[in-house]
Amino acid sequence: MPDNASPSPIISVRGLTNRFGEQVVHEGLDLDVQRGEILGVVGGSGTGKSVLMRSILGLRIPDAGEMEVLGTDARSSRLEHRQHIQRNTGVLFQDGALFSSLTVGENVQVPLKEHHGELPDSWRYELALLKVKLAGLPADALNKLPSQLSGGMRKRAGLARALALDPPLLFLDEPTAGLDPIGAAAFDRLIRTLQQALGLTVFLITHDLDTLYAICDRVAVLADRKVVVNAPIAEVEKLDHPWVQEYFHGPRARAARDGRDAYLERTRAEAP
Repeated sequence: MPDNASPSPIISVRGLTNRFGEQVVHEGLDLDVQRGEILGVVGGSGTGKSVLMRSILGLRIPDAGEMEVLGTDARSSRLEHRQHIQRNTGVLFQDGALFSSLTVGENVQVPLKEHHGELPDSWRYELALLKVKLAGLPADALNKLPSQLSGGMRKRAGLARALALDPPLLFLDEPTAGLDPIGAAAFDRLIRTLQQALGLTVFLITHDLDTLYAICDRVAVLADRKVVVNAPIAEVEKLDHPWVQEYFHGPRARAARDGRDAYLERTRAEAP
């Protein structure tokens, strides 16, 4: 491979089609996710953001198209291909999707038991504790049930479970939904810190403009049954598309841009 060749994307989707009866959600959708980036995925209601994520993860069989994830055919029925993707991806669903009858520690250990059943119980416990701390939770959260946690703490517990197998690829579905602005900003900073420290690639579905401006390297916009743009946010803002113009040029977007610019200015001022 030539020195100036671009590395292959960690996710490559070509010609994806998803139908529900007569309703066509995606038609001929193409998308690349580059290694080491945080990709924000946005779109109006009904554009199929979660359907796209579930298709990539193999949780939904699309009607047509090709998908490669982590160098593996994501549509393959071969067990080793499915296991390769499962072992190397972590998922935080919108509501956390924790098992209500298990403690946080037991929830985090579920993927460890599934994929590393040979590990001693003591090792799994220590690994779960490490992931809980990585997600920004106190150690005593390990023995609490999800019902004993706040909404923000449940999101972090779900993140700890998503990180259990040290995956290089992380999927987040509306991670800041339902959080107050301070909690949402703290969660955004946590995601960026983990992405940089662990070398993660993050596929992040969100409607939160603050998140898009604060931590996303590129933004993919779903509209008209496909990805109409996949680029840095400054380029996305220029797209002559009605949904893009309305979404990225309203008062909320201006506030998000101002917040990002103020943060960058403070960072530069505090730099040695």
